[in-house]
Amino acid sequence: MRVLRLTEVQEKTGLARSTIYKYVDACIFPRPISLGGRSVGWIDSEIYEWLREKQVERDMTHGATRGWGL
Repeated sequence: MRVLRLTEVQEKTGLARSTIYKYVDACIFPRPISLGGRSVGWIDSEIYEWLREKQVERDMTHGATRGWGL
């Protein structure tokens, strides 16, 4: 299991810090785990699964094209 810090989650998802925490509060993004003190991190596999779900949603809505109509 790999733990990602906020900057890595931002890089993987393309989301801003405020959006990540807004989605966490809305229960539509994986919750971070406490690493002690004020440090938190996200489980890499949970972020991967969230991105995979977004891909499936896209494919169900727009068909399984390569994303750009190619």
